[in-house]
Amino acid sequence: MAWAFNLKRITKGGIGMAHFFNEPSRTFNEYLLVPGYSSKDCRLENVNLTTPIVKFKKGEEPAIKARIPLVSAVMQAVSDDKMAVALAKEGGISFIYGSQSIESQAEMVRRVKSYKAGFVTSDSNLRPDQTMADVMELKKRKGHSTVAITDDGTSDGKILGIVTGRDYRPSRMAPETPISEFMTPFEELVYAEEGVTLSEANDILWAHKLNALPIIDKNQRLTHFVFRKDYDNHKSNPNELLDQHKRYVVGAGINSRDYEERVPALVDAGVDVICIDSSEGFTEWQSETIAWVRKKYGDEVKIGAGNVVDRDGFMFLAEAGADFVKVGIGGGSICITREQKGIGRGQASAVIEVAAARDEYFKKTGVYVPICSDGGIVYDYHMTLALAMGADFIMLGRYFARFDESPTARLVVNGNYVKEYWGEGSNRARNWQRYDMGGDSKMKFEEGVDSYVPYAGPLRENVQLSLNKVKATMCNCGFLDLASLRDGAKITLVSATSIVEGGAHDVILKDSSQNSMR
Repeated sequence: MAWAFNLKRITKGGIGMAHFFNEPSRTFNEYLLVPGYSSKDCRLENVNLTTPIVKFKKGEEPAIKARIPLVSAVMQAVSDDKMAVALAKEGGISFIYGSQSIESQAEMVRRVKSYKAGFVTSDSNLRPDQTMADVMELKKRKGHSTVAITDDGTSDGKILGIVTGRDYRPSRMAPETPISEFMTPFEELVYAEEGVTLSEANDILWAHKLNALPIIDKNQRLTHFVFRKDYDNHKSNPNELLDQHKRYVVGAGINSRDYEERVPALVDAGVDVICIDSSEGFTEWQSETIAWVRKKYGDEVKIGAGNVVDRDGFMFLAEAGADFVKVGIGGGSICITREQKGIGRGQASAVIEVAAARDEYFKKTGVYVPICSDGGIVYDYHMTLALAMGADFIMLGRYFARFDESPTARLVVNGNYVKEYWGEGSNRARNWQRYDMGGDSKMKFEEGVDSYVPYAGPLRENVQLSLNKVKATMCNCGFLDLASLRDGAKITLVSATSIVEGGAHDVILKDSSQNSMR
């Protein structure tokens, strides 16, 4: 790696004294990239952001790669099946949160894997005996105008009809009107049978001037919808991340308590990669979890571990058999671990040291174990810094929580649209397993907060904007892929005055959003 400074290692004090790091614990905000030579080939369309997600041997290809270096955090407020599909369309991976029942998490994974590109599992379903008031409430909650009416109100029940905005007028109908009285009944529906191709389904949509086409099995049970807009989206998603069966790639979080039951359920559901979700990964709990997975599945099941902040932590998890290692303690926007427990490290310092350990391990063993930077991202340019400092990919919570596709409610607070966002260490999440150190099955104290984040709209346009910034910076530095960036980046520390100088200053901004934090 090319660095503009020397990393000083841990120095020991006298006998019986603690170990001290000579260098301050630094954040991404304290660094800038120094531009390099840019050839005519340094254009955004030429930048390749493909990155390994799981370990591989020298000379071989990793079993899982992402097309973009972004994954969504293992959090209730961030990663469900809807987020997983949206992020996979852009080339990234979502890790569905584990602080829920095994059955519920496995079902989310199953929905992602059954979501063939362009084929949508219905998430707006009611029974014919329900009322127009139920339709209005569901529309408000889900934001969808097409509601499947099934015998049991589920997404895979026997379809009896459909309700769209054309079927009712709230101003002319009583709220208690049964759906059966105004739905379009099955006998009048245009549908296709299971096995139809996406192209064939699109032809039916256009031939009948439809916006939605139900797909049913031989027993009249609903399997999917094909929407005209989703077909168009599929054609416009060249980076979508698919497995060998043309299904979206999805991850899931686990804990070190119920893994013997949770992992088999997730594997059966089709999960591509799992990750032990914990605030601190340098533990016997994690090595035991990895060992169990390896004993039962060998190398077939890919498992990440963490979090760690130094060389020792990385080496421990790499030698335990982790497929990737997460880096970061206390750097998340809703994380108060440092405040509560006094442990952690500035994210930049942590990534730099762990990346050096990864390279050391690769040189020694011939096995490359990717690292994931988790936390500490405030501005989009911090993504580029994290990648330049050695991260293979970045896990983001607050960033993704702001989008339409996150599972939380959109609210109006003080005249502004916001989305709810809470930490897994908060009482709201009740995710005691993430902070488990043995003993009682409960949280001793909070390590996260309950909050709001500014609503930012759809994931697609925001991710594309952020990655265009990453690509533009890489071009300014003269690099067209992430490996070259890691190997050749020039990085400089900046003073407090330089940080102020780097933003708009000594002016009155007409549009305050120009300096908004991400």
